[in-house]
Amino acid sequence: MDEATQSNAELLEWPKKDKRRFLHAVYRVGDLDRTIKFYTECFGMKLLRKRDVPEEKYSNAFLGFGPEQSHFVVELTYNYGVTSYYIGTGFGHFAIATPDVYKLVEDIRAKGGNITREPGPVKGGTIVIAYVEDPDGYTFELIQRASTPEPLCQVMLHVSDLERSIKFYEKALGMKVVNVYRPDNYDIAMLGYAEEHETTVLELIYKHGVTEYTKGNGYAQVAIGTDDVYKSAEVVNIVTQELGGTITRQPGPIPGINTKITSFLDPDGWKIVLVDNQDFLKELE
Repeated sequence: MDEATQSNAELLEWPKKDKRRFLHAVYRVGDLDRTIKFYTECFGMKLLRKRDVPEEKYSNAFLGFGPEQSHFVVELTYNYGVTSYYIGTGFGHFAIATPDVYKLVEDIRAKGGNITREPGPVKGGTIVIAYVEDPDGYTFELIQRASTPEPLCQVMLHVSDLERSIKFYEKALGMKVVNVYRPDNYDIAMLGYAEEHETTVLELIYKHGVTEYTKGNGYAQVAIGTDDVYKSAEVVNIVTQELGGTITRQPGPIPGINTKITSFLDPDGWKIVLVDNQDFLKELE
């Protein structure tokens, strides 16, 4: 093994040792206050923080089921004057775990929510689920679980080659496959940093024979914490050369905020941002 190969092999061990967790999912909405109202009243989320950036003509709101220091949250972006977005066919859904799907669905229905799948067991199984749409058309799967430390528990994306995507997320991001399902016409992999019932996971779905999806302009990215943005970016650079994808922002501080990040696209063009753990905590102070 030559010196460069050995150096790369050592570097590829870094994501497995790194302290990583899902921080937030970022997507765009047409009316920030309307979405905040829906998420707090229908889903039971809390508004954690809100900021307006008039010089850039956008506003943000962060919502979730617990503090950002320890929970996965959604980051909603409202761009001044833009009232709707095309979600596309590639983005699938977010998921919320709840002790009683039937009750939550009735609460959402009473508040005028759009139920797109009535509650009941999954096909061929016993887990009770339902689907609802938020005011912008983003789908949320509701999953019945007795208890969970992280109710905001999934981000689902379609991919064109599941085995390639699994390798990418294992090697570039240090995720583990925590579950695989193969229902009719689909292959599904759950990937994350702990077991499915303990934390947020990425649900990747390959629909047999479908290799192209539209991205739309609504869903943006997921952010993941890291102890070393620079070393993590080196790993991503090696993995993209093997499996596809591209770095879209070299590692370094964001001007004006000084939080160090790097961003990249996976082989299907889904964006991931890696954020320095310590800088992120300072942002929240």
